[in-house]
Amino acid sequence: MKMLKLLALDRFTILLFVMVVLASVLPISGKAAEVFSVVTTVAIAILFFLHGAKLSRQAVIDGILHWKLHALVFAFTFALFPLLGLMAKPILLPLLGKELYWGFLFMCFLPSTVQSSIAFTSVARGNVAAAVCSASFSNLIGMFITPILVAFFILSQSEHDFNPTAAIVKITLLLLVPFILGQVLRPYIYPHMQKFPSIVKSFDQGSILMVVYGAFSGAVVAGLWHQVSGVTLFYLTFACSVLLTVIMLLGFYIPKWLGFNMPDQRAIFFCGSKKTLASGVPMAQILFIGQPLGMIVLPIMIFHQIQLMVCGILANYWSKEPMKSGDE
Repeated sequence: MKMLKLLALDRFTILLFVMVVLASVLPISGKAAEVFSVVTTVAIAILFFLHGAKLSRQAVIDGILHWKLHALVFAFTFALFPLLGLMAKPILLPLLGKELYWGFLFMCFLPSTVQSSIAFTSVARGNVAAAVCSASFSNLIGMFITPILVAFFILSQSEHDFNPTAAIVKITLLLLVPFILGQVLRPYIYPHMQKFPSIVKSFDQGSILMVVYGAFSGAVVAGLWHQVSGVTLFYLTFACSVLLTVIMLLGFYIPKWLGFNMPDQRAIFFCGSKKTLASGVPMAQILFIGQPLGMIVLPIMIFHQIQLMVCGILANYWSKEPMKSGDE
């Protein structure tokens, strides 16, 4: 069962690559692209409605009580990641160029993932209730923090006329309002969702695939692959790998030093080292209007693949590791 979860994530990784190839060969454009964008927006709203209906209120309450764990995950997600991204600017800006570095920094400003953080924590026998609350809280607070960080550190340096308040309102309407509505209607919706357990996963993956296809179609039409060379892609992949390695090393040792038990350590590790593609691409569409969207989302696309593969290997390894008596 544990391996099936990991294989499902691997299939999604393959499908993401397929969308990039499809957009490169058959990009959607013109009126068709406009209609496709509307359909994608509706799909994302439905996705967050389903996430809201799925999340147990008891899990939220239990998770909120474990505030020290959430504070550490928050520090990793919205302080350590951005700090490392900003520190890398003197090296990455000349290597990647302005737009790709913006995308790398935007990735550092994003909240954690939800489904994969919870899945990997579960496989590794970590604190699943805490992971549910921490990852969900990260996504909710990220709807406000990410636009502010983008406005201050990225778009303040561009000619783009950016209004962070308007962006937060749009993100709230697209992501937060459907989530809250799902929570309100949970008693009526969740029993039906239990009959079709794969529905959230299908909407999650399907909506992301649609957004990725639409974003890369626009980028290909604008000449993405003429602007990004193979050497630049290598530099970007290497930078994402180094960033993930540093974060994971800190995410492994810091919770130990702070005295968290093993299940909590694993929840912190997986929630604190991940960046969301599901929320990231819709946010990018709102935050970077008029900017080369394909270049902006390319770093999170690459980081997403790397984090899934590495986390899958580690979760499977830790699932076989015996727990100490005090950590059960």
